[in-house]
Amino acid sequence: MSSAKRSNEPIVWFLFGTGGFFAAYFLPIHVLLYGIAFPLGLLHDPGYATTLALLEHPLVRLYLFALLTFCFFHAAHRMRLTLSDVLNMRHLNTILAFLCYGGAIAGTICAIWLLAVVP
Repeated sequence: MSSAKRSNEPIVWFLFGTGGFFAAYFLPIHVLLYGIAFPLGLLHDPGYATTLALLEHPLVRLYLFALLTFCFFHAAHRMRLTLSDVLNMRHLNTILAFLCYGGAIAGTICAIWLLAVVP
């Protein structure tokens, strides 16, 4: 029986792909609405109270958690591969992975705290 070492790459690529999907399809909608259309008056601004009431719904919080978490891991994987391959830092691959994915985990913990604890 051979004891092949299992890789965590499928999990990392799943997080990267899903984060790419969220970053490409859902993040631009938020930027367009809350960063461009509402401030410029192109669309009616729902106001602070309405937006806060929307954020109190559990499904909205779950959606924002998924959006933030997958985007964090997408960015972490992209940064690690860019630093490793393009800037030729393969000798620091373990440290880069720890820093990038650790940052994504820290961002996820902050997202959990902001979405679950802060009213």
